[in-house]
Amino acid sequence: MIRMPKHYYCLVAGLPELILEQEKIRFSPEDFRDQLLEEIHATDLEYVHVLYLPHDHNNLLNLLRKENKPFDALGNYSLEFLEDEIKEPGKLPAYLQKFIVNFKEDTPVYEDMSWENQLTSLYYDHATSLKNHFLVQWFHFDRNVNNVMAGLMARKYDHPLKGELIGHDLITESIRKSHARDFGLANDFPEIEDLLQIIDNENIQEREKNIDMLKWQHLDDLNTFNYFTIEKILGYVIKLNMVDRWMRLDEETGQKIFNKLITELKNSFELLKEFKINGRKS
Repeated sequence: MIRMPKHYYCLVAGLPELILEQEKIRFSPEDFRDQLLEEIHATDLEYVHVLYLPHDHNNLLNLLRKENKPFDALGNYSLEFLEDEIKEPGKLPAYLQKFIVNFKEDTPVYEDMSWENQLTSLYYDHATSLKNHFLVQWFHFDRNVNNVMAGLMARKYDHPLKGELIGHDLITESIRKSHARDFGLANDFPEIEDLLQIIDNENIQEREKNIDMLKWQHLDDLNTFNYFTIEKILGYVIKLNMVDRWMRLDEETGQKIFNKLITELKNSFELLKEFKINGRKS
């Protein structure tokens, strides 16, 4: 049976209002995550959880390495749950169980890669196997951007690329083998030209911001015809994570990006009002 997509009219329409009530915009990703857990349909929750898994990665590595770093509250799993899973894996997603076993046995999942990159590689494999087309497209794009930037950085600063590329596909193979300026990716990955311009910027902060803005635009493109579906909310979560990162690094930049997000959501709210008006007329 084909399941019809669930629409979240009230949730999408409510997002800008809930945020704009604040004088100083300090949207709590934790509060939003908790709101989603209450309002998202059970069949869509898996996709929300996937977007918060990198926070669980941080906590898991911290516990495995016994580094005593602060616990990342944005993860899906509690400290006690992760501690129990480390002792006896059985309830976490399969890729995390595999990672725990291999880490404890000091047997790399992928040779010549840091444990962080091994975990990231497993994560992308997991995310790109999902049944949500939007997320699969997003994670493929995100991985491609990150891999191309890793290749350009290695070339620019003459450092080894071994162990830095995530996954094995046409993009990574081209980066490994090609000596062309664009790794020969002009036809397969048109964003390569944008990234070539970004890498020329010597200001690291501006460079990172431009990468995020490229990703931001791609999210908009993916969601062009998604208005009140889970895809709209997933795109919002991804953007909010970008904003939160910039808030931590640079409040002014984070505020600007956040204002952009609010404007987009406000436009969605106006669209909803128009939708309702037109619906009553018909």
